Amino acid sequence: MGIFDKIKEKLTNEFIDIIEWLDFTDDTIAHRFERYQNEIKNGAKLIVREGQAAVFINEGQLADVFTPGTYDLTTQNLPILTTLKGWKYGFNSPFKAEVYFVNTHLFTDEKWGTKNPITLSDERFGLVEIRAFGTYAFKVSNPGKFIVDIVGTDSNFTNFEINEHLKSLIATRFTDTVGEANLPIELYAANTSELSETCQEVMQPEFTSVGISLEKFYIENVSMPEELKKEIFEYSRIDKLDLDKLTKFKTAKAIEAAAANEGGTAGAGMGMGMGFVLAQQMGGMMAPQMGGQQMQQQAPMSPPPMPVQVQYFYAANGAQQGPVSFDQLKALFASRAINRDSLVWKQGMSGWTALKEVEELKSFLGGSTPPPLPQ
Repeated sequence: MGIFDKIKEKLTNEFIDIIEWLDFTDDTIAHRFERYQNEIKNGAKLIVREGQAAVFINEGQLADVFTPGTYDLTTQNLPILTTLKGWKYGFNSPFKAEVYFVNTHLFTDEKWGTKNPITLSDERFGLVEIRAFGTYAFKVSNPGKFIVDIVGTDSNFTNFEINEHLKSLIATRFTDTVGEANLPIELYAANTSELSETCQEVMQPEFTSVGISLEKFYIENVSMPEELKKEIFEYSRIDKLDLDKLTKFKTAKAIEAAAANEGGTAGAGMGMGMGFVLAQQMGGMMAPQMGGQQMQQQAPMSPPPMPVQVQYFYAANGAQQGPVSFDQLKALFASRAINRDSLVWKQGMSGWTALKEVEELKSFLGGSTPPPLPQ
């Protein structure tokens, strides 16, 4: 470039008195307005459009920030820059300052997700793994702080450059939040709205610290292994069903299946079972007649006293529960409301004892095969 070209470039740039930026992209967050040697003429016009902010930087220091509007740049509307440069009586010659335009509109539909499964501890299912993903929306709430802390000297800063940092921050805070929530595992997928609001509140201070506002945060899906899903669904059905009716239903289905196999041992067992049922029914029909004959021979007798049903107390969530009957306690064990290590107590016991140590409750644990006969 010859000397006349340099002079032409200098004069051309010096006579540009309008500072403005038209954004033709949809991902730029901050853009540095390029000037010849960063010189700005006294009285130059600054145009800041809606959804923008203009940030003046002087020798690495944050100076003035302009919101949407049109300004004639003088010492009156550049108070901080004037103080930094020490102008007491105004300025007439061009001054140097870097001007950054910042997009303050909402950046929407940004994606986030957990790169690795999150391990949680559930009281009923033990250690389980979940994954989650969703979207979020943010905008720059403090342009000056954002330029100083995040953009630095980058001449064209896009949301791609900040998204990696924000997604890592979201994944970390999401993991902390769900870990501290200590909810039953099935509620994470069923209460995504409430969990989204909680996560947004937890993450907001982290975003604010770099001049960004987290405007929206959505959890679109919380997933878990298929085996765990099936177990949760089965547990949910058992919890809602009447266990007595469920047992009768399964017994009837077993009898139906055995009857279909008439040639095998199941058919023989079916025949024996039906024989027992018929015998009981006939006995019930003959009982009134036999009872009538005995009434003529014997004096009326009072029935024996009703047996007293044993009542159990049990510990759940650090609190005493009960009393419940043996069958009710068995149903609680089957629904995993209590387990083999849960503490139980009944009248006559010296203190609270683990369920697995109480003799009559060991049947809950299975293993009903008798020990080998002594030699």
